[in-house]
Amino acid sequence: MKNNVSRCSNVLFFVFLFCFFTVNIVLGADKTPVYKNPENSLEERVEDLLGRMTLEEKIGQMNQYSAPFTEECEVLTEKGRVGSFLNITGREKNRIQKIAVENTRLGIPLIFGLDVIHGYATVFPIPLGMASSWDPDLVKKAVSIAAREAASDGVDWTFAPMVDIARDARWGRIAEGAGEDPYLGSVIAKAQVEGFQGGDLSDPNTILACAKHFVGYGGAVGGRDYNTVDVSERTLREVYLPPFRAAVVDAHAGTIMSAFNEINGIPATANPFTIQKILREEWSFNGFVLSDWNSIGELIRHGIAKDPAEAAYKAFKSGVDMDMSGNYRDDSITGTPDNIYQRNLDKLVKEKLVSEKEIDEAVKRILKIKFKLGLFERPYLDTTRARINIKSIENIKVAREIARESIILLKNDNKLLPLSKATKSIAIIGPLANSRRDPLGSWSAHGDSSDVVTILEGIRNKVSSKTKVYYSKGCNILGTSTENIDEAVTVAKKCDVAIVVVGEARNMSGEAASRAYLDLPGVQENLIKAIYETGVPVVEVLMNGRPLSISWSAENIPAIVETWFLGIQTGNAIADVLFGDYNPSGKLPVTFPRTIGQVPIYYNYKNTGRPYNPDNRFSSKYIDVPNTPLFPFGHGLSYTDFEYSNLKIDKKKIRNTEEVNISLNIKNTGDYEGIEIVQLYMNDVVSSVTTPVKELKGFKSVSLKPGEEKTVSLIVKASQLGIYDYNMQYVVEPGKFDIMIGKSSENIQLIDSIEVVDN
Repeated sequence: MKNNVSRCSNVLFFVFLFCFFTVNIVLGADKTPVYKNPENSLEERVEDLLGRMTLEEKIGQMNQYSAPFTEECEVLTEKGRVGSFLNITGREKNRIQKIAVENTRLGIPLIFGLDVIHGYATVFPIPLGMASSWDPDLVKKAVSIAAREAASDGVDWTFAPMVDIARDARWGRIAEGAGEDPYLGSVIAKAQVEGFQGGDLSDPNTILACAKHFVGYGGAVGGRDYNTVDVSERTLREVYLPPFRAAVVDAHAGTIMSAFNEINGIPATANPFTIQKILREEWSFNGFVLSDWNSIGELIRHGIAKDPAEAAYKAFKSGVDMDMSGNYRDDSITGTPDNIYQRNLDKLVKEKLVSEKEIDEAVKRILKIKFKLGLFERPYLDTTRARINIKSIENIKVAREIARESIILLKNDNKLLPLSKATKSIAIIGPLANSRRDPLGSWSAHGDSSDVVTILEGIRNKVSSKTKVYYSKGCNILGTSTENIDEAVTVAKKCDVAIVVVGEARNMSGEAASRAYLDLPGVQENLIKAIYETGVPVVEVLMNGRPLSISWSAENIPAIVETWFLGIQTGNAIADVLFGDYNPSGKLPVTFPRTIGQVPIYYNYKNTGRPYNPDNRFSSKYIDVPNTPLFPFGHGLSYTDFEYSNLKIDKKKIRNTEEVNISLNIKNTGDYEGIEIVQLYMNDVVSSVTTPVKELKGFKSVSLKPGEEKTVSLIVKASQLGIYDYNMQYVVEPGKFDIMIGKSSENIQLIDSIEVVDN
């Protein structure tokens, strides 16, 4: 009897265990993992997912591959060993994303990136052009359109904005930034990041921004791309870092790209001072850092790593979280990437040179971004959105608006411009006058040259049907042939005015497009001289990606218009300006040199013990050319005139925690409605370290009808007046500060001063 009871008890016990485990298995199968439940917090989701990942899968998240999507890429994706792809859009994204989401153990979505630099399909002016508008709100609007279009075609992430300060026009990538000034650069950087990212990264109309190239890339020696940067910590902090700080601290950019260059002997991709100390510790950056294309592999060529493993070690320890197309073979630019993190981080962990905990921290930063983007809830592209969002009527309208605001009237003797639409005959001359591809500029994403309105087309659309418009190419952009100049001269002679469109080809600026000369390429100056000698009034229209040294034109041609590369609405925007439907308001974000020998040249230079004096040989000067620029930073004319008066300062003395309100009156004294960009410069008269002769501290755009007068106010915080002292600490010192307000950095209209006093 006892044995039967015992056996029965055992059976019941095993039945209980079977039921218990069966129920739990079933319940467990139905239970959604924490990381897949959007109701859980970001931290909970990241920790849960990270806890489920193998070391191999973690390292996989730290690698980015580029198109084409090869068989090798597919195998790696199926194994969960890829975190991101670049240069893949549209339906192809969905095909690849499906492999990551549905065919892998954990279903971690990929993030797809693309260089969306100045528009997607609706191509806007190059960034240097947009910065010429000095209109951060309009820049933000244009960038948000670019984000919406890109997102509608499957892009999650852009490698923009480029916020490098550039003082050397030889450097091709000056075209991609906001010019030479840290303040203007910071304002534009903030606007661009906010335009890309919006208020919520999970919004399907936004994309993740990546401020680049961290840091000092624009200071390349000789203006030669990828070259060494030799810069003091003071200049680094005063000039090159502020736009990055604005992107990170003010606008909360989600990612940062490390630069190709070295800084004072340490490559930027293996520089713990800039990445760990400044970016992460000082600025509390909590996004992730991406290498530039193969910049980890190039540590070997820099000579600071003996092999790929050491390159991976130095980059990772310095704070680079993701490797973009890392390679270490001779065909690293065009060959299939051999991602260095992919092949070396696991070895470094096994050798205890890198801990898995350190890997975890990097992967957490990457996963957080993926969760913030909403990729776990919305991994696929809705292919119907592109038809609605790409190249809409509104998008094209904004493209024309910002293109007009990007145009700068450099010179207008005897008020040659604006031209009358009833002009009887117009000659349109030059190698760029009817170009459909060049106006797109460099990095035009998915821009289509068939969408471009050429200058010839824009003018023909603008003028009266009775106006005769003649066209002659005249010469090529490059080359030495002058055989077609005579034809252009013949065309010009029978017209009332000649519009000569000259400059650079689109591929003459941008990455890997440094120039040793800043003159007009080829025989274009010969063309301009020949047209000038006809006696016909000449308007010179420049299309280029950098400042050019056009001294002959500046001396002889009555009207010169800088247009940069304006994008798909080039012809319409330029015609609007030339014929007075829009009064130009753009201002130079960068200095134009007289000659290459002045480069680098910039307005916010420092005085020497022997400042420039043209009458004193023993001053800091050239003996064969003035120190002054051809066209200064902030320069830009209008078809009307503006009068500055009644400067008022609400407090002549402020403490270092206060701010000052500076106001003045602006009156339109001309015949056209116009926009003036009021520029505020300041100088720290006496300080513990040397400071520039003037620095931009604020600006404001004001629109005025003829005869109208308005009061303009600008607020300056005392914190803006700080310096990095002897110990490289940012401090606001007591003392006198000169205030200079004007139309450009050289054309100062009003002057006063304030004093900062101790608290």
